[in-house]
Amino acid sequence: MENMKWIVLAVAVVMYALVIAFQDKKVWFTSAAAFIVIVLGMIFPGKVFILPEDIMARESASPAHWYSLTHSFADIINWNVLLIYLGSMIIAALFIYSKAPARMADAIISKSRNTGLAMVAILAMTGIISIFVENVATVLVMAPIALALCAKLKINPTLFMMGLAVMSNLEGTATLVGDPPSMIFASYAGYNFNDFFIHDGTPSIFFIIQSGMIAGCVFFYFFFAKNGKNKIDMDRSDVLSWFPFILLLIMILGLAGISFIHISFEYLSGLFVFALGILGIIWYRVMQKKSGAETWGLIKELDWETIFFLMGIFVVIGGIRETGLLNDFASFLARITGGSVFAGFIIILVVSILISGFVDNVPYIIAMLPVAGSMAAQMGIKSELLMFALLVGSCLGGNLTPFGASANIVTMGIVKKEGHPFRFSQWIKIGVPFTIITTAVAAAVLWLLWA
Repeated sequence: MENMKWIVLAVAVVMYALVIAFQDKKVWFTSAAAFIVIVLGMIFPGKVFILPEDIMARESASPAHWYSLTHSFADIINWNVLLIYLGSMIIAALFIYSKAPARMADAIISKSRNTGLAMVAILAMTGIISIFVENVATVLVMAPIALALCAKLKINPTLFMMGLAVMSNLEGTATLVGDPPSMIFASYAGYNFNDFFIHDGTPSIFFIIQSGMIAGCVFFYFFFAKNGKNKIDMDRSDVLSWFPFILLLIMILGLAGISFIHISFEYLSGLFVFALGILGIIWYRVMQKKSGAETWGLIKELDWETIFFLMGIFVVIGGIRETGLLNDFASFLARITGGSVFAGFIIILVVSILISGFVDNVPYIIAMLPVAGSMAAQMGIKSELLMFALLVGSCLGGNLTPFGASANIVTMGIVKKEGHPFRFSQWIKIGVPFTIITTAVAAAVLWLLWA
């Protein structure tokens, strides 16, 4: 078991290195690594994945050899998370198609007293949409509005567009359906939709993130206040249909309601969101009178890469967890902090920010949640303190650099097409202080609530 532990770790290290070096091929590398881990488990039963007692007691070796395969697909891959993500992606795509977000933004601009407040309000709305819609999709929804506003003001859209990306990354952490890291955290911690708001009678991650959003809005207001005190008129967007918005509301209310249902069926929330997504596709095909090719085009454009990427990561990290490596790492971190809760909190937070500024936070979250939980248990403290620090640091840390999150990369592409190439130094100039300020405020509120 000890030797296999390091072999599995080596597979994971090589996988991470290749994913970082070749982002466009990351699904191939995670799938190959997952395949290797499963095969190792089949060749060496009980050395990678822990065998149940009933299989160990059997004389026949066949069930033990096949356990690695069945265990990986039935238990280690989190199908509930994948179903929630897939269903919410469909609803988000239809929400964008409906043009309802653009109409909402127009209303915000018309109600704002001046352009500076209007720009900050648009950023706040971007964050609010990102609470329920995937970050990249949120940026794509809001980008035309931001560009039109900047054109009327005759200003460079670079900073405003960057604001869309960082605010969507920030708020995507706030609820169970906002972003994959939140879904993964909820699955590991056993959190339901309502637990993101109040858990054990204490304000939870939603309110911690809102403190960061307020700090972010203040930060950007100082940049945008100079753009004038006059109101500005925007062309009013026509909404194709409010049905996708209704689906979004049903999803939110339904997940909140499911939180109160105490049954052992672990896929209930995932199947509920997925069913709403299927209903949305039927509406798109029948009520919107779309052709089969158009409907298939909508489905094909969903983020399937992330789905398969998550499947591979789940298997590899599952193998690392069951070999005991994550517990070893948690013990190491607990030792170097000398048992200091504050030191452990700061280490988890800072390391998460730095790593997530350069690599995808999904595999990092999957790997580190058990470490944070085990570390908290060894220190005798509430696991939320370190797990929330991990979540805040890894999600807000993506704002540090222009390639720290997918939304950042998409934003740079949009701005470049508009004739304003984005330099790395430009992003750092804003991204670093924004990340430090928002993370510091959110971390302070987290410490006051949960320490």
